[in-house]
Amino acid sequence: MNKPFIADKKPAVLQLEPGTYWWCACGLSKNQPYCDSSHKGTGFSPKQVVIEVSKKVALCNCKHTATAPFCDGSHSKLP
Repeated sequence: MNKPFIADKKPAVLQLEPGTYWWCACGLSKNQPYCDSSHKGTGFSPKQVVIEVSKKVALCNCKHTATAPFCDGSHSKLP
C-alpha cells in the first residue's frame, strides 16, 4: 500500500480533552480518525497526538494532509 485510503473528504472536528491519542494514517481504521491497528502490514504507522489543554481540533480524514494529523485543506484538492 503506497497511498493511504481516503476515509472521508472532510475533517473530523472534535473537542479533545488532555491526553494521548493515536491518529490513523492509513485510512483503514473502522474507528476514524483514531487507529485500530488496521495499518498492520501496510507500511503506515499511526501518529501520536498529545493534547495538553482541552481544545477543538480538525483531524484529517483524507490522510493527504501535510500537517498530520491536522487538516490543512488537502481534501478540497482530491478527485
